[in-house]
Amino acid sequence: MTEPDVLPTLSGLALALGGPALLASPAHRLLGDADALRTRVVDQLCLLAMAGGVIAIVLLWEARPLASIGWRGIELAAIAWGAVLTIVFVWALLPVEGRVLARLRLGGFEKGLATLSRLPAWFLVFAALVAGAAEETLFRGYAFERVAELTESYTIAGFVTVVLFALVHLRLWGWGPVVAFVVSGAVLTLFFVWRQDLLANIVAHAATDAVGLLRASARVRKAAGCQRIACSGSSTESRDA
Repeated sequence: MTEPDVLPTLSGLALALGGPALLASPAHRLLGDADALRTRVVDQLCLLAMAGGVIAIVLLWEARPLASIGWRGIELAAIAWGAVLTIVFVWALLPVEGRVLARLRLGGFEKGLATLSRLPAWFLVFAALVAGAAEETLFRGYAFERVAELTESYTIAGFVTVVLFALVHLRLWGWGPVVAFVVSGAVLTLFFVWRQDLLANIVAHAATDAVGLLRASARVRKAAGCQRIACSGSSTESRDA
């Protein structure tokens, strides 16, 4: 890569890695109440804008094809491989991560899930789709590939992007889940190195998030409903007494 080629790539990396980090920083307060639905929607739109900006840099400034970030078009094979990885995540990796975090007393996903369970189902699906498309484009498709080109090392690229990917989730989830995100991010990165197919990563990421969030939300709502019924029954018994 020649010197004139470095500037657009460094700019792209600043957007791909710095943009999500900025959203996860205290500067996020500028968007408003962090728990408000409106603010969370703006969060997702910002992520989409960052992904769009990176794609624009690839096409218009770097003058390179989207294949340079792993985009091979919409293929059934990519969707199928994404579905396979989703199964691995949902029924194997995530349950193991949850048990390990509990055993090590690092804190689990409960805090974040309790916060998200108060949001409508349509938003959870929307957030999962955005996370899959935007985060995979930013961290795996662009940042991983470009850092690997600059350093000539997949190891360095993987370390940098996986650690930063995990840390941007700290504000919502806490330190325990950050450890889990390092593992999940590493698996997604290895999968991307193997398949070189951004769509497969997007499908796996989005589907895993959607299944996890909707299942957790349903459990929390069911528990809350049972608690209300129990409380109502106790009140009736007290009145009868």
